[in-house]
Amino acid sequence: MSIEQTLSMIKPDGVARGLIGEIIGRFEKAGLKIRALKMLHLTKAQALKFYLVHQERPFYDSLTSFMSSGPIVAIILEGDNAIQVNRDLMGATDYRQAAAGTIRADFAKEIEANLVHGSDSPENAQIEIAFFFNALERV
Repeated sequence: MSIEQTLSMIKPDGVARGLIGEIIGRFEKAGLKIRALKMLHLTKAQALKFYLVHQERPFYDSLTSFMSSGPIVAIILEGDNAIQVNRDLMGATDYRQAAAGTIRADFAKEIEANLVHGSDSPENAQIEIAFFFNALERV
């Protein structure tokens, strides 16, 4: 087992639909600890920077517009294999292909507006955590 930290984000649709508590509860029930949490509203420029890895993809503009359309909740999760545990809890990006009982299968209504984001590797987790949290904000 490996203790890891990962970034999870509750996207604007999850915040708007009042699912913050439900989603955080799922993280905690899975044994993940919250090490930092904040709500903020990304500007379009911040969303463009965060999702820069997708700039060549056809959904880049619509994704960044969506992500800057309302508040998000950024969370640092920690636990044994936290990256994979979080990704398993989220379910497939396309909620129609997500396993039953996952966040996306249970609540998502669109592919882009799919409630949550999670880091996909230890390297990206470090980059994404640093994007949202400075050293003083991390426990």
